Amino acid sequence: MNAYTLTLLVLLGAMVIQIFVLALAIEGYLRNTHDRALRWSWLSIAIGSMPLALHHGYSLELAFRTGLYDTRQGVLVALASLFFALGIYGFRQRA
Repeated sequence: MNAYTLTLLVLLGAMVIQIFVLALAIEGYLRNTHDRALRWSWLSIAIGSMPLALHHGYSLELAFRTGLYDTRQGVLVALASLFFALGIYGFRQRA
């Protein structure tokens, strides 16, 4: 596997994970069992996750269309998305 393919895969994975975080945050916001402050926290996480998912998608599109890519950046973004998702999933289980 060359660096270009690896970058495409990790960017795709980062985008999918960030969309998963967005879905979890929207679900947390729509739950009526939480108090108002916690619901606003879930909404802010959802609003913050949306541009991150779009950024991953735009980076993936840039790599597809022009061939410009950065493997280090792609791997770091994927790891950040993964740890962000794990944190949100754990927070969701406790809330």
